[in-house]
Amino acid sequence: MVLKSMDMDIRKLILVLFLLALVFGVAESFDYHESDLASEESLWDLYERWRSQHTVSRDLEEKQKRFNVFKENLKHIHKVNQMDKPYKLKLNKYADMTNHEFMSTRSSKVSHYRMLHGPRQMTDFRHDKTDNLPPSIDWRTKGAVTGIKDQGKCELVDCDKENQGCEGGLMEQAFQFIKQSDGITTENYYPYRAKDESCDSSKLNGPVVIIDGYEMVPEKDEKALMKAVANQPVSIAIDAGGTDFQFYSEGVFIGDCGTELNHGVAVVGYGATLDGTKYWMVKNSWGEDWGEKGYIRMKRDVDAEEGLCGLTLEASYPVKLQSNNNRKSSPRSKAKDEL
Repeated sequence: MVLKSMDMDIRKLILVLFLLALVFGVAESFDYHESDLASEESLWDLYERWRSQHTVSRDLEEKQKRFNVFKENLKHIHKVNQMDKPYKLKLNKYADMTNHEFMSTRSSKVSHYRMLHGPRQMTDFRHDKTDNLPPSIDWRTKGAVTGIKDQGKCELVDCDKENQGCEGGLMEQAFQFIKQSDGITTENYYPYRAKDESCDSSKLNGPVVIIDGYEMVPEKDEKALMKAVANQPVSIAIDAGGTDFQFYSEGVFIGDCGTELNHGVAVVGYGATLDGTKYWMVKNSWGEDWGEKGYIRMKRDVDAEEGLCGLTLEASYPVKLQSNNNRKSSPRSKAKDEL
């Protein structure tokens, strides 16, 4: 009798786990059908389902305004998805925000900070003579890429005074801070909170990553970027301001976008589709529910020397030349010998 009861409990548990998996699996995406576009009433129902899906709360007056924005975005998404493009868009969590509103919360004005700090000061590029590059590489499969996070509307955000915290900055300034500070600690020790706060110096005494500096990838040179990415993930800046980028879902993104750099991302690999379309694998910071589980494939080998969305204009990567064990001791705690 006891065994039968236990067997029943296990079956119930399996059923509950299955239902939870089903619910959360559905929650990852939000789709619509032609019938949802048939009338104002069906569009309103679609908007309500979208709000429920993404737990978006609006007062009555604001809801009508947001509904109108939602309809315009839906119209654009539907139109693009009807075209013969190698990528698709979707109604994601930003569907009732105008593109201007979206970029005001997600952009970092990289071009503005470059102007303030002056032209890029080129460094050595150790991979200049590198040949025989692999046809594809994905650093995620090699354990060199951390999980996707949502940066929100930040040790470096608080403590790096050369950059502007949650307002953005330059990658090279961040690398320089890590070098001068004898490393950087873990997120568990100094959690990311998506807001500017005072630097907590008491949490700077446990570095786990130490770098010896950084190098710039020659700009306007996709081949040079490919050489760098073949050896490690690379930080880049792009123009992420287009509506298609806002609602990107899957496929190889080909634009529209310019070169007004406003967002920092990381190239973590490159490859080609079955039909031969070459792409960069780019890690974003808008959560796993954006794009391809937080990533976007951006077309590689384009005609413009700036690369798609300006991705060759601000590429750089950290450099580690020696083991932490070979370093001179510093006031900070000894760090683990890893990147």
